[in-house]
Amino acid sequence: MIALQIIFWLSILTILHSYLFFPLIVRFLAKNREPNHIVHRPGTDADWPHLIVVMAVHNEEAVLEETLRSMVNSQYPAGHLEILVGSDNSTDRTNQILERFEENYPGMVKPHFFQGRNGKIRIVNQLVEKHRQRLTAEKGDYVLVQCDANVSWSSQLPHQLARHFKNPKIGLVGSNVLDSTSGRGGIAQEEDAYINRENQIKYHEGIIWGRMMGAFGACYAMRGRLFEPTPEHFRCDDFFQTIRCFELGYHAIVEPEAISYETVSEDIEEEFGRKTRISLGNFQNMARFRRFLFIPWHCGFGTFFAFWSHKGLRYFGPLFLAGAIITSAILAFQYGIYLLAFLGIAATLAAAVIDGILARYSRIHIKPLRFVRYFYLMNVALIIGAAQFVVGEKTPTWTPAKRVAASEPS
Repeated sequence: MIALQIIFWLSILTILHSYLFFPLIVRFLAKNREPNHIVHRPGTDADWPHLIVVMAVHNEEAVLEETLRSMVNSQYPAGHLEILVGSDNSTDRTNQILERFEENYPGMVKPHFFQGRNGKIRIVNQLVEKHRQRLTAEKGDYVLVQCDANVSWSSQLPHQLARHFKNPKIGLVGSNVLDSTSGRGGIAQEEDAYINRENQIKYHEGIIWGRMMGAFGACYAMRGRLFEPTPEHFRCDDFFQTIRCFELGYHAIVEPEAISYETVSEDIEEEFGRKTRISLGNFQNMARFRRFLFIPWHCGFGTFFAFWSHKGLRYFGPLFLAGAIITSAILAFQYGIYLLAFLGIAATLAAAVIDGILARYSRIHIKPLRFVRYFYLMNVALIIGAAQFVVGEKTPTWTPAKRVAASEPS
């Protein structure tokens, strides 16, 4: 019984540490620290880096035009911005949109049309490879901006990202991705809250250690010479490139003022599928960087602590949840406190089921129930992603989510 009690409390404390205690710890530690101050400043520096945007698209006619318009209209020095777009065998109006922008913005918008389905990572790898010589040259300062087709820029986003690369220690800068959709149905509020919270945690990690745990793949910038082709069967190139920066001794941070707007699907089933793919990518990256991330004297204590507190423990969250449920169920027969614990866990499971029923058969949206369901769905996605990793799922292509029409950002 003592062993079961130890398992129960370790499981509960591990979950609480990752989702509650760690965010509070980094918020406290970052309170009196200043963010990176070695930056390019408008009007005083003439050596702003050259930005090369790299974007893979497949059938993105619903959002691509707005995304490209936001890029070409952004306030960045003339001649210092290129936009490389790889169309992955698109069959809608995507290619026509790209051709029109190439004609209207010669030398800036440069589309590449690929035959057959390649997948995002293969497209990005090939686009970067075409410019490898420039990126690795000793002279010139090139920054890669990886961006999704459904992400539009604020006018100052390129400046806010690029300014940090004056600091030679900075290897990667993540943007602050906001939801631009006008509808708030489905899982939108829960996903928006999750992303905002993750951005805060990563911002604090960057201030404390210079090691924010993974850029959001929707939009981030990195030194071009640091780019390493992501294995084509991987699902999370953003985390791959972030940890690769750490391996090379560079920092990765979030810039809250580098604002971009993302149109996302509000469908809970699509979001569940996306979380499953991310879960698979998490395990792929953890296996790839195991020698770096698993040994504190290889990656440094700050990186080790941040990774396992923020990411690693969450990857194994379903095991801790199962441990808490099973042990509390057994111990409930002898100890009142564990009976209460089991009933509490059972109540949250019931809340998730109730929300699923309400969502299917009515329009009733009770926010606390939806958050509970969101939490459990994320953990189910982790289980499926882990299973796919074990069996070796390697399909590189993707189908974009159903895009939601964007409202004008305020």
